[in-house]
Amino acid sequence: MNASLNGKKVAILVTDGFEQVELTGPKDALEKAGATAHIISAKTGKVTGWNHTTPADTFEVDKTFESANIDDYDAVLLPGGVVNGDTIRTDEKAQALVKGAANANKPIAVICHGGWILASSGLVKGKTMTSWPSLTDDLKNAGANWIDQQVVVDGTLISSRKPDDIPAFSQKLIDVLAA
Repeated sequence: MNASLNGKKVAILVTDGFEQVELTGPKDALEKAGATAHIISAKTGKVTGWNHTTPADTFEVDKTFESANIDDYDAVLLPGGVVNGDTIRTDEKAQALVKGAANANKPIAVICHGGWILASSGLVKGKTMTSWPSLTDDLKNAGANWIDQQVVVDGTLISSRKPDDIPAFSQKLIDVLAA
């Protein structure tokens, strides 16, 4: 389905060390469908993506966790990456943004290691979701029902496992935003 997302805005929350393709793939798909996607991070300036364990490209930050207002966005995208996932999960301002999105019933799309912030924010209890396999225990311990599927949708939570899943993950996010 080719949906029009004209007028929709998506907040992409990352810190240095995010898996680059998990930002660029969904961001490109969202923008091709007409959405605006903002990169939001802990600091102003640029944030560095990674290709697995190697630093890659830098990306301009649109807003900081502190300056962003979740009311300005229709959805949240949480790319993975081990370094990003481990860093962002303890950032209270980033947690406040995802909690605000959850409280407002906005779609939250998470891939790979991006699920750590949701576990740390208390947002996975009773949810069915997937992730990179190494997060299985963390998500289960936080109360999630973890399953190994390409894309899982539970209410407004959209989750996916890895870069190979990005086309299906991006399409599901577009479909949910267009509905």
